[in-house]
Amino acid sequence: MPWWLDLILLSAAVVLWSDGSRDVDDTIGLLKKILAVTAVMVVLLGGRQVPLEIAALSLALLLPGAARFDDSEALEPYERR
Repeated sequence: MPWWLDLILLSAAVVLWSDGSRDVDDTIGLLKKILAVTAVMVVLLGGRQVPLEIAALSLALLLPGAARFDDSEALEPYERR
């Protein structure tokens, strides 16, 4: 796949993701985010560009774990004792 097509798809993914994050309707916002992820996956898996794949893998490894967002105090009113 040509490099300019990769840039177009990545640009479209950024626009779709940011527009989906700002959208008031959750369903349309989720659809835009799914399309953005699909565009990025086409670039990563279809283009066979190793530097881009390494960058995406590095970013994925730097993401915080789910335990960081665990808020057990918020569940306390709902627990039966």
